[in-house]
Amino acid sequence: MRRRTIALDQLDELVDETKPQQEPARAATAGGALRTVFDFELPRGYVDSDGAVHRRGKMRLATARDELRPQIDLRVKENPGYLSVVLLSQVIVELGGVADVHAGVVEQMYATDIAFLQDFYRRINSEGHTRAGVSCPSCGTAFEVDLAGGRLGEW
Repeated sequence: MRRRTIALDQLDELVDETKPQQEPARAATAGGALRTVFDFELPRGYVDSDGAVHRRGKMRLATARDELRPQIDLRVKENPGYLSVVLLSQVIVELGGVADVHAGVVEQMYATDIAFLQDFYRRINSEGHTRAGVSCPSCGTAFEVDLAGGRLGEW
C-alpha cells in the first residue's frame, strides 16, 4: 500500500475522490428518521465581542471525518489538548446569534461550557441521547434529566 501526504486544505479533495457514486439508504429509528442535530443550552454562555451572551445552540452528530480531521491539524499536533476545541468547532452548527462557529469562538468559551460541550458530545455520539440518570440527594428518588434542557433549577 502506497502512502501519500496531504495538507489540511486538500482533505476535501481526498474525500471527493473516495466518495461512493450512489447515496446510501437513510438510517431510521423506531420513531422515524435518525436524529442528527441536538439542541443545548450552555451553563454560562459564550460572550461575544459586543458583550452579548449566547447560550442556546445546536450540535450535530460527528462523522468519522470530524474525528479524523483534527489529527492532521497543526494546532493539535503542537498541543494535543487543542483537539477538543477543533472537534467542537466542527460539530456545533449554531450558537445563539453567532454567524460562524470556529475554533476561535470555542477558545473564548468558559471552561464550564467546554466541559459541558465535551460531555454533551460524548452523550449524543456514544449513547444517542442527552438524558442522564440522577437521584435526589435528600430523599434518594431516582429520575432522569435532559442535559440539553433549561438552566439549573428550571423545569
